[in-house]
Amino acid sequence: MLDLTGKNALVTGIANNRSIAWGIAQQLHKAGANLGITYLPDERGKMEKKVAELVEPLEPSLFVPCNVQDDAQIQSTFETVKEKWGKLDILVHCLAFANKDDLSGHFSNTSRPGFTTALDISTYSLIQLSGAAKPLMTEGGSIVTLTYLGGVRVVPNYNVMGIAKAGLEMSVKYLAAELGPHNIRVNGISAGPIRTLASSAVGGILDMIHHVEEVAPLRRTVTQLEVGNTAAFLCSDLSSGMTGQILYVDSGYEIMGM
Repeated sequence: MLDLTGKNALVTGIANNRSIAWGIAQQLHKAGANLGITYLPDERGKMEKKVAELVEPLEPSLFVPCNVQDDAQIQSTFETVKEKWGKLDILVHCLAFANKDDLSGHFSNTSRPGFTTALDISTYSLIQLSGAAKPLMTEGGSIVTLTYLGGVRVVPNYNVMGIAKAGLEMSVKYLAAELGPHNIRVNGISAGPIRTLASSAVGGILDMIHHVEEVAPLRRTVTQLEVGNTAAFLCSDLSSGMTGQILYVDSGYEIMGM
């Protein structure tokens, strides 16, 4: 029943085969979506090569650099989408970053540049990318982002990223309200802790994963592909009546009091 054939999907945030974005891209491809992949460019081109080799089996029809701190690159990305595809149906936002120094120690010691960086990349980028996608979603569309429990509860060593995720979740709601009349849905997935390149910057990530395995109702953590399945659902017509929602894919950990 889940069929994304004929849908154009732009996926951001793939860094390696542990990325949640990679799990989402695989499931969108499996459902028949036509993929476009963005990567974070670097001077030596290492990331471009690494991501290109990883996504090759998915046969993306677009592969473009997009540093969300560079307005010109964002504009270029969506101009390429318009030129090559004409329209966009799906936008997957899997972008988050905070300086490691701002993910440990006292929260009140968060630096001003660190706060700005975390909110810019992790929160504002969803707003900016959604605004750029809006005129290309001429037949409606679905925007999906990734969040975490640390945006609504205090999680050790999450610090400024918790503020960024809180802002991200409210951005989902405000964007859903704005874009709903255009038949564009905006939702978020709050995934359980997964060992990724981004999460490795959070101190004690392995302890967090083991804790979830002990406490969550399913007595395990989740995989990238399980998050990918939920993303595919949110990008499909099966979720046509849902917008502005945060879905927890965390083996039920979120419901537990202790």
